[in-house]
Amino acid sequence: MSDALHPTVTLRLYTDHKCFGPGVAMLLHRVQKLHSLRSAAMDMDMAYSKAWTILREAERGLGFKLLHSTTGGRGGGGAVLTEQGERLLAAYDLCERELKAEAERLFALHLAPFAAPVEPEEEL
Repeated sequence: MSDALHPTVTLRLYTDHKCFGPGVAMLLHRVQKLHSLRSAAMDMDMAYSKAWTILREAERGLGFKLLHSTTGGRGGGGAVLTEQGERLLAAYDLCERELKAEAERLFALHLAPFAAPVEPEEEL
């Protein structure tokens, strides 16, 4: 890993508290891939109960459901994103990409001179 100076930005959405950010987005992407909140949580080395808590907090802050889930049984359970959940995740991903690109542009414009390695001054 390089020690070069570089920008790092993250996008978090707030109401009265943080309700959506990189962690929730990662969890939802895994649900899309694995069709299961339990599997998504396991894939992230997260307790299933914590995944549910994170999801409920996000839904409470956003004011809409992110997942449709069915409990297990003969056909097995599963989870899929709601239509609003799909749209939010796609918009979040796009906004995050554009935000990071803009951060890189602004970094290059204002801070790039500070990113060049500087040789320590010798003491006399």
